[in-house]
Amino acid sequence: MSTSIKTLVKDGVWDNNVVLAQMIGLCPAAAVTTSGTNGLGMGLATTAVLVIANVLVALVRNIISPQVRIPVFVVLIASLVTVVDMLLNAWLHELYKVLGLFIALIVVNCAILGRVEAFASKNGVWPAFVDGLAMGLGFTIALTLIGLIREFLGSGTLFAQASQLLGASFAFLEIRVHENGGALLMILPPGAFAVLGFLLAGKRLLDTRGNTA
Repeated sequence: MSTSIKTLVKDGVWDNNVVLAQMIGLCPAAAVTTSGTNGLGMGLATTAVLVIANVLVALVRNIISPQVRIPVFVVLIASLVTVVDMLLNAWLHELYKVLGLFIALIVVNCAILGRVEAFASKNGVWPAFVDGLAMGLGFTIALTLIGLIREFLGSGTLFAQASQLLGASFAFLEIRVHENGGALLMILPPGAFAVLGFLLAGKRLLDTRGNTA
C-alpha cells in the first residue's frame, strides 16, 4: 500500500481528523480540554505514543502472527504509554499532575490502536511515521482548539498557566483577554460537547463549500 506524503498529512490533519471526522478520542476531548495548555499537552503526549507505536508496528509487521496481533499491539502501546507517563512525571511534573489520569487512558485511545491496525501494520516505516505524525498533529490541533475556545469563553484567558505546566520559556503564551471571567458552563463537560458540536458543524460547512467550489 503506497500513499503520498501530502495525502497522508491532509488526511490526518483535516480529512480524517481523529476528533473532527472520526469522532474518536472524545474522552480527552471532553475531560482534558479545560484550557488550551491542557489540550496541547495531552495532544503532544498522544502524538508521541502514536508515532512511536506506528513505527514499531511497521518494523515488526511481518513477524507478528495475525491471530495475536491485537494483544501484541495493546501491550506495545501500553509499554509506550508507561514510558511517556514516567517521562512526564520526571520532567514536566506540573503538567503530569493535571493530565496524570488521562495519560494512562491513552492505552485505550481508539485513535492509536486504530491507526496501528489499519495503517502501520500494512505499510513501511516511513509512511507509518508520517501517518502517525499527521494523525497526532490533527488530534493535537483539535484538542488545543477546543481547549482555547472553552478557556476563552469560560475564563477569559488563553493558554493560562502555560509557564507552570510547560516551563518558564512558554510564559509568552499566557494571555488575559478580559478580567470579567466567563461562562462556567464552558469549563464543565457539557461545554466541551457544545464547542465540539460547533466545530463539527464548521468543518462540515467548509468541506461542503470545498466540494461545491
